[in-house]
Amino acid sequence: MTRALNVHRIAPGATVQDRGRTGYRAFGVSCGGAADRLALAEGAALLGQSIDCAALELPGSGGVFETTAPLRIALTGAPMRAQMDGAPMRAQMDGAPLAWSASHAVPAGARIEIGGALAGSYGYLHVGGGFQTPVRLGARSVHLAAGIGSAVQAQDVLPVAEDTGTEVGLCLPQDTRFEGGMLRMVESFQTGFFDPPTRDRFTQTIFRRDARANRMGMRLESEGAGFSTSEGLNILSESILPGDIQITGDGTPYLLLVESQTTGGYPRLGTVIPADLPRAVQTPAGGTMRFRFVSRDEAVQAQRRMQDHLAQLSKLCRPLVRDPSQMRELLSYQLISGVTAGDAPFSEE
Repeated sequence: MTRALNVHRIAPGATVQDRGRTGYRAFGVSCGGAADRLALAEGAALLGQSIDCAALELPGSGGVFETTAPLRIALTGAPMRAQMDGAPMRAQMDGAPLAWSASHAVPAGARIEIGGALAGSYGYLHVGGGFQTPVRLGARSVHLAAGIGSAVQAQDVLPVAEDTGTEVGLCLPQDTRFEGGMLRMVESFQTGFFDPPTRDRFTQTIFRRDARANRMGMRLESEGAGFSTSEGLNILSESILPGDIQITGDGTPYLLLVESQTTGGYPRLGTVIPADLPRAVQTPAGGTMRFRFVSRDEAVQAQRRMQDHLAQLSKLCRPLVRDPSQMRELLSYQLISGVTAGDAPFSEE
C-alpha cells in the first residue's frame, strides 16, 4: 500500500520543510528550513522520530488532506482548528476533532481538515517517517526565494517514508510564543552607527508585524519617525543572517527570517537571538513586539537553555487520554492534589 498524503485543498505558500541546507551561503543560498524550528522539534518528539524528518509548513491556514494508508501524524506550531472525517466503514469518526500540539493515529482513507490559525502564523503537519519528497542540495526543504522546489498545490500527492514508530496519543504543554512579546537581541556590526537616543527609542517602541510578512522577513510598523543613523542608511554589502534587523532607506526596520538574502547593504541595528526567533516568526499579522538588548553572555545562556529544552522535549510528552495502563512514567504524575503516584503515604516514618 502506497504511503502518501493526497492534497485536496491547501493554503497558498504551504511548503515541505526540514532543518534546511548548510554550506551554500557562499553561493547565495541561505539555510532556509522550517520557519519555526521549535515546532519541527516538537513534532519529532511527539512521533518519537528524528528532527531531520520533513514536515508540511502551513502559513496561516491549513487545507484538506486524505491518507492513502494508516499514518501517524502530529500537529504543532500555530494552533489551528483540525478534525478528521470519515474513513471507509468508520463513519463514526466524522467531525472528530484533532487536538493541537499532539499526535494521532489516522486510518487509510481518512480526511484531515485543518482551518485557519487561532494564534501565531505557521502551523505544521508531521507524519510518521516524514515526507519523502526529493532531496535537493542535501535537504528536502523548499526554498522559494532561491527557486528550490515549489509550494504544495491542490491535487499534489506527498509521499510518506516508512514509519518505524507506533506510539500516538501524546501531547505537549501549550506554549506562549504565538502572541508576540519581548524579543532579545545582541548588538550588530552597525549598532554603533545609531546614537544612544535612537537605540533607546527603538527599544521603547511597540512594533506591529506587517501583514505582508513572508519567509524572507517582516516589516516592523510603528508610530512616529523612522530610525536614522549619522552614517547614512547605505553601507557596503556584507553577510547577513536570520534575526538581523535592517533599517532601510526610509528608516523602516525589517526583521530578516529563514529565507533572507545572504548579503545586504542596509545597516543592522541589532540581531534577534536564535532562541527568540520562534517567537518572532510566530507573531501573527498585527501582533506586537518589543525589543531589548542583551549581552553576548546572556544570549549564549539563552541558547543553552533552548538546547536543553529541545533535548527534554520527548520527556515532556504526556498522554492525551490519561488511561493509567497507557501512561509512561506513571510515578511522575500527581494523582491526588499534593500526592504523586511515587509518594509513600503509608511509610513507617
